[in-house]
Amino acid sequence: VQLQASGGGLVQPGGSLRLSCAASGFTLAYYAIGWFRQAPGKEREGISCSHSSDGSADYADSVKGRFTISRDNAKNTVYLQMNSLEPEDTAVYYCAVGESCDGMNFWGKGTQVTVSS
Repeated sequence: VQLQASGGGLVQPGGSLRLSCAASGFTLAYYAIGWFRQAPGKEREGISCSHSSDGSADYADSVKGRFTISRDNAKNTVYLQMNSLEPEDTAVYYCAVGESCDGMNFWGKGTQVTVSS
């Protein structure tokens, strides 16, 4: 059972990245899936969650309108499309799953996103 986040990197302000979170050993479609991030010296922040019941999504105010979470059940993968990136988005990004968006209980390793000119 594994979650693996990937797709991070260095991008200029205003640029875009798409993160992927691939699951193995279980079926993502049955679970709520969240994206979180943690910047140096800051607490972990929940930024988006896709509900398992209807696939609807929630976003933190800090990313609303810029980030989009999506699922590809055929690939057992969830994505986070990040547009209009800002230096404040620099962090390690993690994906997690759980029975609901309020209860993430399995975490993947993170991927570093750095927004800098």
